[in-house]
Amino acid sequence: MKDSEKEIISTLKYVSHMKPEFRLSEIKNYITCDMSVEQIYSTIRPFLYELGIDASPEGEDFRIKLAPSATAMELTEEEIKKSELFFMSAVVSAKLQTIIEQYISKKTAKKWDDPLVLDRIRKAVVGQKNAYWKEGSSRKISYEKGYNVLGYLAYQFPVYFVQFQHMLYGMAQAGILKTRMRILDVGTGPGTVPLAIADFYKRLEGRKADIYSVELYDENIEAFNSIVPQYVSDPITLHEPIRSDVREIKPEILPENIDLMVFSNVLNEIKDITTEQKADMVLKLAQRLASDGSILVIEPADRANSVELRRLSIALRGAGLGIYAPCSFIWGAGCSLEECWSFEQKQDITPTLLMRKLAECDEPYRYVNTDIKYSYFIVRKDSLTKECYKVPPRARFARFSKMGTHKDKRINVVCSLMSSDLGDEKYSLYKLCDGTSRKAVYAVLPWHNVTEDNSLIKRAKYGEVLEIYNVLVNYNKEKDAFNLLLSKGSTVSRIGEERDD
Repeated sequence: MKDSEKEIISTLKYVSHMKPEFRLSEIKNYITCDMSVEQIYSTIRPFLYELGIDASPEGEDFRIKLAPSATAMELTEEEIKKSELFFMSAVVSAKLQTIIEQYISKKTAKKWDDPLVLDRIRKAVVGQKNAYWKEGSSRKISYEKGYNVLGYLAYQFPVYFVQFQHMLYGMAQAGILKTRMRILDVGTGPGTVPLAIADFYKRLEGRKADIYSVELYDENIEAFNSIVPQYVSDPITLHEPIRSDVREIKPEILPENIDLMVFSNVLNEIKDITTEQKADMVLKLAQRLASDGSILVIEPADRANSVELRRLSIALRGAGLGIYAPCSFIWGAGCSLEECWSFEQKQDITPTLLMRKLAECDEPYRYVNTDIKYSYFIVRKDSLTKECYKVPPRARFARFSKMGTHKDKRINVVCSLMSSDLGDEKYSLYKLCDGTSRKAVYAVLPWHNVTEDNSLIKRAKYGEVLEIYNVLVNYNKEKDAFNLLLSKGSTVSRIGEERDD
């Protein structure tokens, strides 16, 4: 920090302790350097969050006052309405699409939609997809070349951008976000998570976020510095990315009291590292987490990454962190399922103009990516869980660990819904979990058996705890799994709801 910056920050601290509210121009009388109000504001802006100070424009000046203490974020009706409208036809905003297109033009020294540029981006997209599906040591996903980053911005970015906003919205509704947030994005790439946060906060009023990020590749950092600052607005304080390998981050270089730590689609890309080593890495960084902060890990929904994600969450639980969501241990027992493939699914996004341009070729399906499917977990240092329900003593529900003893019988169960509909037009299929499973358990609802009493399963949210009555237990030998068949006499209800016996 320059001497002039130190003087301004020191003066700001002094005046803010003397006056609860004042205009920024007033501190010009206390400093020796000759600077305009705008120049002073540019100097102090990166430090406002840390200082606990808010600055709001007031003509050609700024009104300075001490910030209120952080409280749990409660969305207003208007904020909920704006978010719901966005998700109904989610798309990367026109402004952000233009910023990305301009970056491509700057990076390639050609128009972003030049046929040669588009063809090279297509090759980068195909190369990344091929590398992604490889296994073992041959699987290497890298962003060391410029066109790799452009391929990511064209193909993966739009989905991940909207996907993360779904997570933010859910966490805000659950009450685990704050009115003032310090956020760390580990493996930020070209800034997908900060951009998603900025977009989400544009629909909120009076909320603040202080964003730090970590990234290894120079090409990603270059893209970040060219794109993100242009899109992030005043409610958010953005810090330049910390250049580091995720595996080698030293906790002491990170800020303290982080409210939200994010690993978005990054841990699966680290090769030659075990689940236990990943857990150790997350635990090391968790030293900087606030006592009531959350760690969010998101991965793609394919079987391999989803299963690995669940194993990581269990490893972190064994190391002392509590799982907030989506898993619920309603019987108070630890999960023993070896392979849990569970994911969330949301409405498709609208493709960007860049994506549509890439699709103007002989194989358009290769370059259109609009599906939102992802696996995630949230862990915390405290014991808070999204679903607090515990099965009461002597409750008349069968544990999933005992399914083998109930084969071909009708039973009642209480469990979490762990997928959207995985079936087809004739049969709806849902993954279920009660925290005791030794084999996968699914609910099967034939279309001709749908009734008002059992149709809730088609509307319930991912991770929600349900009571399911009068289902027939079938064993699927081919899949080594149990199916719970819902008939017209079956009922589905939320825990605690009254039902007619």
